[in-house]
Amino acid sequence: MNSAVRLDYQIILNWISHRSSVLDLGCGDGTLLTLLIKIKDVHAQGIEINENAVHDCVTKGLNVFQQDIDTGLSEYADKSFSYVMLNQTLQQVKNPSFVLKEALRVGKKVIVSFPNFAHYSARISIFFKGKVPVTPALPYAWYNTPNLHFLSITDFKNYCKKKNITIEDAAFTARNKKIMLLPNLRAEFGFFLLSNRLKNSKNIH
Repeated sequence: MNSAVRLDYQIILNWISHRSSVLDLGCGDGTLLTLLIKIKDVHAQGIEINENAVHDCVTKGLNVFQQDIDTGLSEYADKSFSYVMLNQTLQQVKNPSFVLKEALRVGKKVIVSFPNFAHYSARISIFFKGKVPVTPALPYAWYNTPNLHFLSITDFKNYCKKKNITIEDAAFTARNKKIMLLPNLRAEFGFFLLSNRLKNSKNIH
């Protein structure tokens, strides 16, 4: 993998097979989709609600539609994509459970990443300052944050267990480095590779 590619993108790129099909939900300006096409030669499609971001994607030649993913993905057949991505998106939607269920229906595998709201810096900020944390991983104030749901790595793992969602792999990062120990405390971001196949998931610490 090209060392010039930032770590969070490297993690996702490593999980995606060459020449597979990818649907990116909340694709932003299309930077990750562009990398996937260039490095993995994927058949890529994106959905984004922000009109300016959609324009940026179209300017880059990407196949992106303006749509609110909270309304569902009814136009897509079951397992019509190899991968569906929710990269820094799940915590921003109104109904994350519904959106994730739809992603797992449409995708053979689903990649989810989100900021870990149980990172020690957030805990310290709340405990000592009595304020909603503002950190490099959570850079927004309470009144302008796009995040509607505040979940931790442990919260998400427990949710997957409850819903019989298989965690096939996971990775955790902080300050552009991988975190191996105590990720719920030490990681700023969590990355999960999911499927609906009921089998023994990889041992994730």
